[in-house]
Amino acid sequence: MKFACIVTAIIAAAFSVGCASKAADDPCERLLGLKLDKARVTSVDNVSGGKKFSFFGMFVGSPFFKVPPSCRVSLELTPTPDSLIKSEVWIPTKDWNGKLQGLGNGGLAGSIQKMILVATLQQGYAVAATDTGHEAKDDDGRWALNHPEKIRDYGSRAIHETTVIAKQLIKAYHGEGPKYSYFGSCSNGGRQGLMEAQRYPEDYDAIMAGAPAVNPSGGLLNWGWLQQQLAKPGAYISKDKISAIAAATLKACDASDGVTDGVIGEPQSCKFDPTVLLCAGKETDSCLTAPQIQGLKAIYSGMDGKHLGFMPGAELGGDLGWENWFSGSGPGKAKEIVFFEEYYRYLVSGDPSWSFKQFDLEVAREQLHKHLHEVLDAEDPDLSRFAARGGKLIMYHGWNDPALPPGVTINYYEKVRERMGKEEADKFVRLYMVPGLQHCFAGPGANTFGQLIANGETDPAKNINITLESWRESGRVPGPVAAVKYDYSNPLKSLFVPLDQAHVVFTRKLCVYPQVSRWDGKGDKNVESSYACVSP
Repeated sequence: MKFACIVTAIIAAAFSVGCASKAADDPCERLLGLKLDKARVTSVDNVSGGKKFSFFGMFVGSPFFKVPPSCRVSLELTPTPDSLIKSEVWIPTKDWNGKLQGLGNGGLAGSIQKMILVATLQQGYAVAATDTGHEAKDDDGRWALNHPEKIRDYGSRAIHETTVIAKQLIKAYHGEGPKYSYFGSCSNGGRQGLMEAQRYPEDYDAIMAGAPAVNPSGGLLNWGWLQQQLAKPGAYISKDKISAIAAATLKACDASDGVTDGVIGEPQSCKFDPTVLLCAGKETDSCLTAPQIQGLKAIYSGMDGKHLGFMPGAELGGDLGWENWFSGSGPGKAKEIVFFEEYYRYLVSGDPSWSFKQFDLEVAREQLHKHLHEVLDAEDPDLSRFAARGGKLIMYHGWNDPALPPGVTINYYEKVRERMGKEEADKFVRLYMVPGLQHCFAGPGANTFGQLIANGETDPAKNINITLESWRESGRVPGPVAAVKYDYSNPLKSLFVPLDQAHVVFTRKLCVYPQVSRWDGKGDKNVESSYACVSP
């Protein structure tokens, strides 16, 4: 028995020495023991690479994705006793381009979108992402109840802490940190990007903020007010009437950019009178009643000058347009109400039984500002620290966005220019407004222009992310960017699969705001080179 124990001990010792030797030789395995402040590596995975099956890939029509070899690091970050932030950092084992790409989250976050990590890794970047401190669907706020530190993690801290740790991991693996660090995301992710520029300017060298939720406290209030208007007797606009609204706005404004193509190119100059839709007799799906006209005016006007409404022409697009956000499957079921209730129940009032039927404008105004402004709003126009270290910021927003009014992003851009001075602001910030783009992607316009780094296009004139990088790395001043409309039935496909000219419907020129794109009157209307950027 004693001999057996000795033999067992010798074998165990030999095995442990072998494992230690393997860990010592493997830079990925070594990360397991890396000492980190208020964080720990929970696992590492040496991925050999090759083509891998993906259910998401199957969803976008490309079931097998090329996965580069990488060291995938899973982390738990605990900046406070109530924090439990889960993050992923994927490091290329070869052909690393020397850059870090940070990714953000939509809605209320709660997960890590690994297909975006794969797509970014394909282009040679080390990539970092986080669930922001909770696991949930992006329209579920229950995690926040009585957890103020988790709300702070969601608001900005998780992205910052993940970025700091990611740089340490990359340096430990490759022997040097990233030469350039970039962040790019949309919606709440765009807000996260602005938070980084405002509060943690040392984290990233350049930031792409798409359709940013600049001020959730005000945006939620506007949603609440709007749904209150649509809840007035007879004011609700069903999804069956949306196509009639779209047709009327297109008739009034489609030709403003010189081309009649189902896209309103200059909605800010659109003079649309909703009363043209007033039913002359019996109500049908092709007209609106007087109360519905007032509801439509509320959608376009917004609550007041601070909380702007939505642009005429933003109705197109089915579930990604007004049908989902404003109408829903019936009165009281719009996506705006779903999100408002989640935020108000769990991040504001602390009352899980609160219902939108209890909405009071002035009470909500006070409570939203009290509980959300400091932790979530990203409206500080003072970007001097970010600018001083050479930071660059590009924002974009779709004119057809049914979730976040594009005018709010324009307002923030103008406030930055006012605060920083126009000449100074022009050195580091740009805005692109995108005709026909809905919330972050999809829509009737040319809606693909490199929002994700994933499409492999390396020409700055054809990829807005490369525009950003070229500006930061070589001083190439941003100019027009070509955008593409594909005929894919799934709008996500154009963001993840290689570019395919056979599926191009048309291309358009995106201009640096405030310029707009107009047809030259002679060239092919379906080709972006036939358009010029001009002052409106």
